[in-house]
Amino acid sequence: MEQIYRIKYLHDYEGKSLRKIAEETDHHFSTVKKYATAQDFNFELKSPKRRAGKLDPFKPLIDQWLEDDLEAKPKQRHTAQRVYNRLKEIYGDEFNVSDRGVRKYVAKRRREMSITDQGYIPLKHPPGEAQADFGEAEFYERGIKYEGYYLNLSLPYSNAGYLQLFKGQNQECLLEGLKTIFEYMGCVPTFIWFDNMSTIVKAIGKDSTRDLTRGFERFMLHHRFFSNFCNPDSGHEKGNVENKVGYHRRNMLVPIPRFNDLREFNKGLLRRCDKDMQRKHYKKGRTIAEFFEMDKTAMNPLPNAPFEIYKLEPAKADKYGKVRFDNGLYSSSPSSAGQEVWVKATADEVIIMNQEYQEVVAHDRLYGRQKESMKWFPYLALMAKRPRALKYTEFFNQLPSPIQEFLNRCSLLEKKAALKLLARIAQEGSLERAIDAFQEAIDSDVYDQDSLWAIYTRLTSDPIEIMDIALPEKVPELKGYYPDITVYDALLGGGR
Repeated sequence: MEQIYRIKYLHDYEGKSLRKIAEETDHHFSTVKKYATAQDFNFELKSPKRRAGKLDPFKPLIDQWLEDDLEAKPKQRHTAQRVYNRLKEIYGDEFNVSDRGVRKYVAKRRREMSITDQGYIPLKHPPGEAQADFGEAEFYERGIKYEGYYLNLSLPYSNAGYLQLFKGQNQECLLEGLKTIFEYMGCVPTFIWFDNMSTIVKAIGKDSTRDLTRGFERFMLHHRFFSNFCNPDSGHEKGNVENKVGYHRRNMLVPIPRFNDLREFNKGLLRRCDKDMQRKHYKKGRTIAEFFEMDKTAMNPLPNAPFEIYKLEPAKADKYGKVRFDNGLYSSSPSSAGQEVWVKATADEVIIMNQEYQEVVAHDRLYGRQKESMKWFPYLALMAKRPRALKYTEFFNQLPSPIQEFLNRCSLLEKKAALKLLARIAQEGSLERAIDAFQEAIDSDVYDQDSLWAIYTRLTSDPIEIMDIALPEKVPELKGYYPDITVYDALLGGGR
């Protein structure tokens, strides 16, 4: 190395010609030229030379058998002993290798074949970028069990993350979750990495371009972020959110959540994620919350107008006025029977609209084992015209039990009047209060329309505030008068 250093010094610092250096150092001209013009002096790693082993001639055949095994069921793949036996059967005495040597090589090749031939390159994200993915989780809402999903948005630079729980993983759930998280953060990531979920990617072209769904494209343009997509079957390319999916499940969704309202539970999840950021970053030594502020500084502002997330599809109601959407059956109204309607679906609701886009009825969206949703109040006006047939209809069995009991006790005229009144209440009032009113009417043993309306009005009206009257001082104080009504009871024979 000293001679090489001297050649470089004479050439680079003293500016001597290659021929002059060759004369001074007594080295061949080609040697001087090689080292004087060399630029890379990194230590070159060379594979050590090894002697050919006894198994080497047979390795290509073993490799082929093991590769073919990848297409076979696990129980029909070669064991190391089976590989050894086949080689003995084929080559006989020419195969002079111990079974131990075969087992060692087979184990080594299987380890190598379990690793992708491309290797994994950890991605380094600058502040403001995010990754998104769904995980699966069970939960109970109002005592009903759902096989649900939770959207995870992670920020690799800070290791911050948020989640939102849903009953499905359709496009409406994805976009609603992203929008809710954006609005909670007060900003939008610059880039978001996704896998190739069918809710946003319709197809992958030969040149790896993505044909995106129109709803996702509109959402992306509105919020001014760019999307990146992993290669197919390459979840490791967004490893931060893959880890976050497991972390959120273990720390936010164990034990299995039980609640009455999913929206309120999701609000609580956002607050819990904020609290979780007070822990230290696993590498950087400071809290996640500190680095999250850097993330937010690099993000884009929220759009001026909120983005409305829904799917709009045409549908035709059957003869009962029911509409099929996304494997579920939803009621509309008798006037919609056999008619074309519009279905407007959000993550939580399915709204049936007429051809003029006026709402007919809104349902909670069906997920899991729920197959049908019936909103009975649009059918009340029709039932009022046919009170005799009421108790034989499927609709009657879906009425709340207090209303069923009340109608069973009514005369035909009272039943007709009660149905008309119930239709009026359903149109403009509170159905929960209506059920209470029917129950109180049963308890009071009254079934006429006026009494039922009086009970409902009392239950739904605010109490009347009685103002104190200031009397002049000259008005004398009157003693209280308490009538004795027992004389009236005696007169009426004891009363009712």
